[in-house]
Amino acid sequence: MKKYPLPPFTKETATLKVQLAEDAWNTRNPTTISLAYSMNTEWRNRDQFFNGRKEIKDFLSDKWSKELHYKLKKELWAF
Repeated sequence: MKKYPLPPFTKETATLKVQLAEDAWNTRNPTTISLAYSMNTEWRNRDQFFNGRKEIKDFLSDKWSKELHYKLKKELWAF
């Protein structure tokens, strides 16, 4: 499944891509967010390592059960 907009980016489409990612994360829906990553994705969060969507989903569920006022703010640095 393709996630639009796709490269090559203009400043406008890169900004849109960043905003779409921020909006998705701020839904705090671990299932939806995990689907944005490959089945065999590998993550690191500080000293923790996660492999695959299920581990990411479990991590995010646990994280957001504790961080009740979580909000991600993304910024475009380069494209």
